[in-house]
Amino acid sequence: MRRLSGLQREVLALYRQCLREIRKKPLDTRDKFRAYARSEFGKQLHVSKKDFATVEHLLRKGHRQLEMYSSPGIKNISW
Repeated sequence: MRRLSGLQREVLALYRQCLREIRKKPLDTRDKFRAYARSEFGKQLHVSKKDFATVEHLLRKGHRQLEMYSSPGIKNISW
């Protein structure tokens, strides 16, 4: 198996952070948060791993969204 680049490791780390934050949400809404996270990451599957500017932009956007949704006041999500 090939070694992952730094950006690839950052993307995986962000995904794992999202999954960890989902565990802090109420049981009845975790599935919605998980589906949302999967869909957001899935939307970007077409982005080339060599398109560094786009990947870095999406990482920054993802970190901002994670910070917003990890707030204890947010109990449910709808999109």
